[in-house]
Amino acid sequence: MSATAAAPGLRLTDVHKSFGPTAVIMGVSLDVARGSRHAIIGPNGAGKTTLFNLISGRFPVSSGTIELGGHRIDSLAPHEINRRGLSRSFQVTSIFARMTVFENIRCGLLWSRGYRYSFWHLLGGERALNDAAARLLADVNLESRRDVPAGLLSYAEQRALEIGITIAGGADTILLDEPTAGMSRSEANHAVALIRRVTAGKTLVMVEHDMSVVFDVADVVTVLVYGQVIASGPPAEIRANRAVQEAYLGVPAAGAGVDAS
Repeated sequence: MSATAAAPGLRLTDVHKSFGPTAVIMGVSLDVARGSRHAIIGPNGAGKTTLFNLISGRFPVSSGTIELGGHRIDSLAPHEINRRGLSRSFQVTSIFARMTVFENIRCGLLWSRGYRYSFWHLLGGERALNDAAARLLADVNLESRRDVPAGLLSYAEQRALEIGITIAGGADTILLDEPTAGMSRSEANHAVALIRRVTAGKTLVMVEHDMSVVFDVADVVTVLVYGQVIASGPPAEIRANRAVQEAYLGVPAAGAGVDAS
């Protein structure tokens, strides 16, 4: 097995990020195994979204390295990282509100299917592309909403659409930033089932505040507090960690357990 094949799906080594004199990420090192589901949790202001922005190339690192499949990506632009197999969603839903659900999904498929910028290329007759978009619509349970403008979808449907767009490019590594934020318990349960299904076999890194979702989905949980990792391990280990209980999960050190609701 080659060194690249043996490398983690995603590796961060001593990553720092400062904005002027303010240090936000301070020495984060993290290995995410290929094909695993990894959750990053922490209180507001811990630096979770900043970390996602560093991984996806939206922010440059101040120091340290980030590797995707054994290759450094910390000096690459977001589109270059995406083309190397990493895709992400955002806290604030990012869709084309005036385009239909089907057109949104189809746009997400274009680059991976070999389509490039063209002002005169009509997509209506591209059967393979349209069939792939239809299959993906089925995967995210939006077949019945195919011709609806995306801006008219419910909040939960918009989040499902964004997940569909995120996976449309065929990336092997998926970053989801608070995918169930603002959802009811029933909607969150449906979202969990969707995430499990559409990321099967892929490397998933997820920022999430809902602990029931975290403990249900993740193989490994990393806890970030004030820009530093204070714990990382299987969900049961994190649930029982006293430092995590005090810093984030709201249980005093003498408490017997963690309320994950």
